[in-house]
Amino acid sequence: MKNPRIVRNYFILPSCLLLLNLVNSIISYKAAMIYDHVVRIAVIMALVLFGSSVVAFLVAPAIEGVVGRLHRTSRQNAGVLGELIFMGTLALVIFWLYYQVYIHGPASILPAEWANPKL
Repeated sequence: MKNPRIVRNYFILPSCLLLLNLVNSIISYKAAMIYDHVVRIAVIMALVLFGSSVVAFLVAPAIEGVVGRLHRTSRQNAGVLGELIFMGTLALVIFWLYYQVYIHGPASILPAEWANPKL
């Protein structure tokens, strides 16, 4: 990949959106523990708005920086093959997270204390 913008536009941005979707799944899972429907909807909306802002202004730039640095390092050390291995590994990690959440449920990727709180 000659242009880093291509990597950002076609790989990093979709990866960030997929990760945001996973966070939304976890928010919905945790919000299901709130029994009052009005409060549950308000909490979901607040958490999604807050989470989207955090992803847009903090997480996405941080991920872009880390991914860009790792991308350059893998490309310098192993050439195009290193770049492809890096992108494949990132895609497999995201696929594994989706598999865990949608087959085994959001609790499968949460720490035990978060997944099964003692109320």
